[in-house]
Amino acid sequence: MIAIAVAAAAGLAATGTFSGDDGPTAQAAPDGPAATTTVRQMTLTSTETVDGTLGHGEPTAVTDGSAAAPSGQAGQSGDSQAAADGEFVTWVPGEGDMLERGDAVYRVNERKVPLLYGSIPFYRTLEPGSEGTDVRMLERNLAALGYDGFEVNDEYTSATAQAVQEWQDDLNTEQTGTVGPGDAVVASGAQRVTELKTSPGAVAGGEVLTWTGTERIVSMDLDPQHEALVKEGSKATVRLPDGSTVVGEVTDIGTPGNGSAGSGTGAGGESQGADEATLPVQLKIKDQKKLGRYQAASVDVILEADSRRDVLAVPVNALMARPGGGYALEAPVTGGGSEMVPVELGMFANGLVEVKGSGIREGMTVGVPK
Repeated sequence: MIAIAVAAAAGLAATGTFSGDDGPTAQAAPDGPAATTTVRQMTLTSTETVDGTLGHGEPTAVTDGSAAAPSGQAGQSGDSQAAADGEFVTWVPGEGDMLERGDAVYRVNERKVPLLYGSIPFYRTLEPGSEGTDVRMLERNLAALGYDGFEVNDEYTSATAQAVQEWQDDLNTEQTGTVGPGDAVVASGAQRVTELKTSPGAVAGGEVLTWTGTERIVSMDLDPQHEALVKEGSKATVRLPDGSTVVGEVTDIGTPGNGSAGSGTGAGGESQGADEATLPVQLKIKDQKKLGRYQAASVDVILEADSRRDVLAVPVNALMARPGGGYALEAPVTGGGSEMVPVELGMFANGLVEVKGSGIREGMTVGVPK
């Protein structure tokens, strides 16, 4: 951008806009500048634009927990045992389906395996007397689904068991009042099915499907040299293919590694060089409506590189090259004509440039090309 400003200003000098006087008050054309702008005091921000990808993030796999001995069912030791015990997948959702809390993720022998929200998978049998954060998670889900008669806490009581029995009745499974591994699938929130890995009639056990969150996010493989430009909670502007923009917030920063485009091995079997390492970064888009109908797209992510507050700035094309070197602004004078006011240049950003000098003040009128 500096080079462009230099070239533009030099061009003006070559056309005779300046006199041969290289002093601070060299006069321009008697009629003054053809057009003017105003010196403004503002916060000037420079940016770095990087490539990003809009989508739903990396899919994760859902595995049937039948082999983990769900409550009310005999334990299995794999597909062959599941088949021997008559355990078969009887229903799966469709690719692209959105699943929310309480929805069936799949069915085994018409027994619904629902989605619950949380961060802890069911790894043990929960029954009266059980205590822990997984108990609280289960009770929060039951309460959110409309079951009551118990207190949401870390204790699994007889009242909890009663609510579980009502829930199991609705799921078309044996009403044991206990919850074990494989009785539900736990995820952080609503999910979007990306790919099916099994189908009705298949033996239960193994991978059922992959899914992602339902909200669209922006992913970047950032050059490590730009690591200082992102931190969790910082904002960035995302420019969509149609030119519209939306604000994103950095929610996850990984560790440098080979990006998807640069990973793998070369023809000689050697891994790609360390200079291809990238830093994975994810942005959350709070206003999903501004993303329109885009589900997957390449986008530009505009990161804030530097910011200066309360500086005086003008458009870059207001700069005029001085014959003796340096730059000036053309300021109209009372009675006609103009004078060249020398300036020192600071930061360039978004078509603007910071200007300093004893003759520069906020609100000052200066010339620009018409």
